[in-house]
Amino acid sequence: MSTENEGTEGAAAEPARPAPPAPSAPPVPVAAPEGMPASAPEDPASDNTAQLPPVPPGEPVAAHSGGAGWPPPSHPGYGGGGGGPVWGAPPPPPPPSGKRRAGGLVAAVIVAALVAGGIGGGIGYVAEKNSDNATGSTTVSAPGNGHEVKRAPDTVAGVAAKALPSVVTIEAKSGNGQGGTGTGFIYDTQGHILTNNHVVADAANGGSLTATFSNGKKYDAEVVGRAQGYDVAVIKLKNAPSGLKPLSLGDSDEVAVGDSTIAIGAPFGLSNTVTTGIISAKNRPVASGDGSGSKASYMSALQTDASINPGNSGGPLLDARGAVIGINSAIQSASSGGLGDSQAGSIGLGFAIPIDQAKTVAEQLIKTGQPVYPVIGATVSMDDQGNGAKISDQGANGGTDPVTPNGPAAKAGLKAGDVITKLDDTVIDSGPTLISAIWTHKPGDEVKLTYKRDGKEHTVEVTLGQRKGDS
Repeated sequence: MSTENEGTEGAAAEPARPAPPAPSAPPVPVAAPEGMPASAPEDPASDNTAQLPPVPPGEPVAAHSGGAGWPPPSHPGYGGGGGGPVWGAPPPPPPPSGKRRAGGLVAAVIVAALVAGGIGGGIGYVAEKNSDNATGSTTVSAPGNGHEVKRAPDTVAGVAAKALPSVVTIEAKSGNGQGGTGTGFIYDTQGHILTNNHVVADAANGGSLTATFSNGKKYDAEVVGRAQGYDVAVIKLKNAPSGLKPLSLGDSDEVAVGDSTIAIGAPFGLSNTVTTGIISAKNRPVASGDGSGSKASYMSALQTDASINPGNSGGPLLDARGAVIGINSAIQSASSGGLGDSQAGSIGLGFAIPIDQAKTVAEQLIKTGQPVYPVIGATVSMDDQGNGAKISDQGANGGTDPVTPNGPAAKAGLKAGDVITKLDDTVIDSGPTLISAIWTHKPGDEVKLTYKRDGKEHTVEVTLGQRKGDS
């Protein structure tokens, strides 16, 4: 499935992405880690969501596809545009609905207001009529002593209060001042922050990064490492304060469909926004991008109906206990238009990178500054959908061999024209699904590939190779 990144991109960075509306009121600050100097929060900027990175040519990589069919609904992306498969051009975004959609939405709001006003007036009239013969005061006193309400730690309010001080709004700007905002969360006490690659991509080469805490305290930051294919990045606070509280990490493999979820981020620049939902699917093969036609990334995603919008990119998806189970990364939009010419918002289909995979990538980036991808050493077609992943007739770079000589696939006897239909127990219905499935593994892992050749089915064992970096 291709998706839109939920990071909100600034209009200057990408004209295709609408500028986020100005918030009606600033978010209420939450207590921040000790030792952080106070500073006034900046106005929310439009969220820069860069497109998810594609699989590098010539080396097929896979991610986990847990039973979801391909192709995906329609062009999901980082909250901005849509994305496409690694080895093929991204699917064209749906035509923008333009101002007609905006008019319809506004009209609906107006109608709702009129209906609500009519009902309210009717209730007021009935209440007054029934009290015509009443005597004395009609004022009702509410019980209670007005003391502060205490909420249990395991409620949504309790989880949010504990997590918000460890979530930051990231502003990334390129050397020419273009950029936008996204979200990230504290990974360790040294000041490392985990987020999406597309959130910080603008600042990667000579740009600037800042991270603002929920109480408005702001710090400069720098990129430690980025993984375009996984859409994961690690940044680090400069002069990190003491008292940082990393969010606890959960086990995304143990997540079940129906589990409660809590998402925290800065949708359309509205920092410290908390939304709730459930896990609506697991192992969803997703290829996401921002609709600009650049590289895409692939994930075997956790799907949630928690409201995720442009600007939520890089923020944590929490379970009911407050542990991080995923990094919010992409949304499925009904269209590319919303209010006026702006980007469409949440329709209840959000996708998060499972934290088990994101943690592995983060450790690689912190240690070496570059990602490591598992590969089978073959180029697969991104065009065939529904019947498996077909090994191409030629490599990604023109006349190169589609099966890398002496690579994992070659050693297993795979050839051009073979159609891979399963990886272990995962049904493979397309190239992107194969990539998503492979990328849930590590280099050196042994997997079973089932493929068809000349109408006959074969199963072989393949030891995954590796590729370092995104180039």
